[in-house]
Amino acid sequence: MIKRVFDCLISLFALLILFPVMLFVALVVRITLGSPVLFVQERPGLLGKPFRLYKFRTMTDERGADGRLLSNRERLTGTGRFLRSTSLDELPGLWNVFVGDMSLVGPRPLLTEYLDHYSEFEARRHDVKPGITGWAQVNGRNAISWEEKFRYDVWYVDNRSFFLDLKILWMTVKKVFFREGISHEGTVTMPRFKGSDTSKKS
Repeated sequence: MIKRVFDCLISLFALLILFPVMLFVALVVRITLGSPVLFVQERPGLLGKPFRLYKFRTMTDERGADGRLLSNRERLTGTGRFLRSTSLDELPGLWNVFVGDMSLVGPRPLLTEYLDHYSEFEARRHDVKPGITGWAQVNGRNAISWEEKFRYDVWYVDNRSFFLDLKILWMTVKKVFFREGISHEGTVTMPRFKGSDTSKKS
């Protein structure tokens, strides 16, 4: 109950205070990337229940001669890189927090296609609401492996507390300021998760 009240109050306060910033970012995205301004995608939430995640768009919809989308590296624009490095693309997610789809702190909501690849241990990351930031984000973000990320996520599930959330939020501010762990080596974000050694089915 305390966590939900905290999420509501902080997300509402942030939405009101940061509204001019969000309008400016929306305008920049509209000018540099066109419409739509928001990236909307279904992601698994608490217990794997799907919800619609909102972020500012950071990539184009460019396709190759075969009609397929180009790679993330090719579609990520300079504006997109800046938005990601400063986490400004995550601001619309505050609405997800306010309405209860997400929490300020929790495992990041990943793609629904990953659900079938999780081991029983890894799937425990869905025992709590996903978050805008989390223990994995302040301990490496996209610079660590999937296996490390999931271990951090499950550790959070087992050790979560209000004071740990406050610590993670403070660490997040520092990580964003220094722009650490934005991308995985060799990629602009993270490579797609196809199952770890422990989650691959025989």
